[in-house]
Amino acid sequence: MDTTQKRKKLFSAIQPSGMPTLGNYLGALKNWSKMCNEFDSAFAVADLHAITVRQEPAKLRRQTLEMYALLLAVGLDPKENIIFVQSQVPQHSQLSWILNCYTQFGEMSRMTQFKDKSATHADNINVGLFAYPALMAADILLYQADFVPVGVDQKQHLELTRDVATRFNGLYGNTFTVPEPYIGKQGAKIMSLQEPERKMSKSDANVKSYVSILDTPDVIMKKFKSAVTDSQACVSYGEGKDGVNNLMGIYSCCTGLDYETIQRDFEGKGYGDFKVAVAESVIAELAPVQEKYAQLMADKAYLNQCANDGAKQASAIAQRTLTKAMKKVGFYQGK
Repeated sequence: MDTTQKRKKLFSAIQPSGMPTLGNYLGALKNWSKMCNEFDSAFAVADLHAITVRQEPAKLRRQTLEMYALLLAVGLDPKENIIFVQSQVPQHSQLSWILNCYTQFGEMSRMTQFKDKSATHADNINVGLFAYPALMAADILLYQADFVPVGVDQKQHLELTRDVATRFNGLYGNTFTVPEPYIGKQGAKIMSLQEPERKMSKSDANVKSYVSILDTPDVIMKKFKSAVTDSQACVSYGEGKDGVNNLMGIYSCCTGLDYETIQRDFEGKGYGDFKVAVAESVIAELAPVQEKYAQLMADKAYLNQCANDGAKQASAIAQRTLTKAMKKVGFYQGK
């Protein structure tokens, strides 16, 4: 009897909307390479999703390649995982149209991200912005993913994906795997260094509020030295200490130390010493990623080859699912 257990499948994607922050890295990207040991994984640079907001073409192309390089730099191995650029796999757009026709208008209308982005981009409330959860569903369902790592802001979209997959399966028989959210070891939710009650974001107007993955050691040190704390001058976790709690969370993620140990190590020391220590831990954490990223960006031919190979692998898997869905719907396929 064969005792080998087939590995579950995992899918995740990230938009090429500029270099991610320390929060994106500690909360998600750092964990992706660990997930690869557990799952058959596919990762995409979601450039189709990016154009719901007007893009400068040359900038989008550059940022797509940069994001692809970053995925490799954080430890995703293109020989062990499928890593690709979404627009290079046309099956995403094809399945998205089919799923649009099996998603209810009311379901789309309830998506909170559509409401938020419509308010932010009131001059460009386009159909793609409204319908992109169906594209997200296609991204996931094409690879028959069992699990999808999702943040709080994407949870609603995964629920929609599950609803659409269940509806389609109910009408036509088993076609799609109904995905589950992947709840792994959670990185700390990293907050703004200047307004610690808000999530760290690269779109923040105050550049001192976030750390970019590619920030230099000097810049990182300056940003942490100016981080908001409180008047207590005591390194401890507690209510009303949002700034210090945030710094402790970052330090814990980078060093592996628990809060109790951190509190003990900095007993009797001021916030100045602690901020320097946190900055140094972040610099050490990001150094190998920055070094690998620089090497990869210096070898565009290698990146192009990896992206093309990844697209071919993704396309082969995606086509099997698309063909099945097209057949179930009743499209003529010439045979």
